[in-house]
Amino acid sequence: MAFNKKPVTGMRDILPAEMEVRAALQQTIRETYRRYGFTEIETPVVEHIGNLTSKQGGENEKLIFKVLKRGEKLQKEIEALKSGDAEMDTLTEEGLRYDLTLPLSRYYAANASTLPQPFKALQIGPVFRADRPQKGRFRQFVQCDIDILGDATNLAEKELILATTEALDRIGFGEYHYYIVINDRRFLFEMIRFAGLPEEDAEEILITLDKADKIGADGVDAELKTAGYADEAIAKLRGILDSFTDGPEGVRAFAGKIGTEEALAAGENLADIIESVSNLGGREITLRFDPTLVRGMGYYTGTIFEIRIDAFGSSVGGGGRYDKMVGKFTGQNVPAVGFSIGFERIMTILMEGDYRKLLKDSEKSAWLIEKGMPAERLREIFEEAGRERAAGHQVLTVWMAKNKKFQKENLGTQGYTSFRDIYKEELKN
Repeated sequence: MAFNKKPVTGMRDILPAEMEVRAALQQTIRETYRRYGFTEIETPVVEHIGNLTSKQGGENEKLIFKVLKRGEKLQKEIEALKSGDAEMDTLTEEGLRYDLTLPLSRYYAANASTLPQPFKALQIGPVFRADRPQKGRFRQFVQCDIDILGDATNLAEKELILATTEALDRIGFGEYHYYIVINDRRFLFEMIRFAGLPEEDAEEILITLDKADKIGADGVDAELKTAGYADEAIAKLRGILDSFTDGPEGVRAFAGKIGTEEALAAGENLADIIESVSNLGGREITLRFDPTLVRGMGYYTGTIFEIRIDAFGSSVGGGGRYDKMVGKFTGQNVPAVGFSIGFERIMTILMEGDYRKLLKDSEKSAWLIEKGMPAERLREIFEEAGRERAAGHQVLTVWMAKNKKFQKENLGTQGYTSFRDIYKEELKN
């Protein structure tokens, strides 16, 4: 049977032209985040299955790639399954991570005593979700996360927004006029109480509310009615949702209409963030308040945000505060908040344009060496090329083809702009 040369569904091979752009963009993102004091870490792609299925990951827990037990342990579970003494879930003990936040929380819980406080973490790495592949969405994809653990104030949110927007601007994404939608999870639960909807159904109600950008206000109301909720409660929820206006004062006014202590605290939190970072220092940083923003992860506890552009159908990044996640590991809660760039979606958008402009201007030189070059002369060429590389120049040494013109044209498509022909007899130059 012949090998299958196609990658697994939802995975993909990345060709050199795109890989060069990806590496350049990731380097720019790293440099930007380091300027803000973030420290890069790495966590394994494989996590304990119990951690992954702890009801913290929302819908993503349905998309986990589970890893079977091995050897005798697997055989033992298979036999138990056949006899009815076990269930399918006992066949697995590990899984591939679906995001970087849960592994970071475990990492922090295990290493907090040796980490600076607050801890500003940077992670760039692959995550896996058994999702339906579509444009800009794959089953293996890269996330670029920054998180601050140990700071309970919204200075952490402000720094995350400033760092993330600067990174996006530096990689050229600013021309797409992205903006950040912001909300506070506390608003969501206070609105449910305000409307008189059952608090025990909060998560199901929020799943419906989260569809507002796709099905509209009428669609949300219709789904709630189909679910059996009272018309009066739905109307009251709709009334508060339709009453908000953007900007700091709009947020405060919205909180005042709900009137509870939690709502007022959430309103002041968001208003202060918007006032502090919007268009700071002449930079175009746009924050828009939207009380229907939910974010699917079950671990969010406060501020939540998403990066959106009108030309793209879904968010291209997001995050929020998750003050109770570390406590799941240690029994003691630690304030934490993170922001993730949807690297693959942003790459998809950027690669549809003139992606070469995203690369830093640097001369790429190709030295074409005539075949049959004596070893001693070849040694001299290698030494000279080594000196050029040590000086920071990119030099490719390659055998000269019979059709030099065609060879140089191909190298030109790879970004080489300077060529040197090296013959056995130097007089030919």
